[in-house]
Amino acid sequence: MVTAIYPGSFDPITYGHLDIIERAASLFDRVIVAIADNSAKKPLFTVEERKKQIKELVKPYKKVAVDHFSGLLVEYAEKKKAKAVIRGLRAVSDFEYELQMALMNRRLKQDIITVFLMPNEKYTYLNSTIVREITRLGGDVSNFVSPVVAEQLRKKYNI
Repeated sequence: MVTAIYPGSFDPITYGHLDIIERAASLFDRVIVAIADNSAKKPLFTVEERKKQIKELVKPYKKVAVDHFSGLLVEYAEKKKAKAVIRGLRAVSDFEYELQMALMNRRLKQDIITVFLMPNEKYTYLNSTIVREITRLGGDVSNFVSPVVAEQLRKKYNI
């Protein structure tokens, strides 16, 4: 059984993330969506809120689990017996950073490969930061996130 880890902050999870999850689930026996602790970011949603959002949205995918981790991604992947790390690439601008991370992870743990997946073109401009900002400014994010997530965003911003 080949397990892959799809790490991220998922603050919040978007349709772009779900597209990558669906693609990964078609390639691997098991996909773990792993919410990463990132001290450089101040998340809007707690880890538990994000876990709940993601678990609800990945119910149709029996191969997908949701977890949370801190520390080095490759150590987490090794602990979960994962063979691959999934990274989404929206644009060429993502590639340089993701390549550096993939090469560093390879240096740390040669047995864990990085697989880059591109989302559907309609999600190439989409990221969680933009979704949060649109919501904060009173805009409609229904094309970018699930109705449940959109409602939770509005509640966070008292809209």
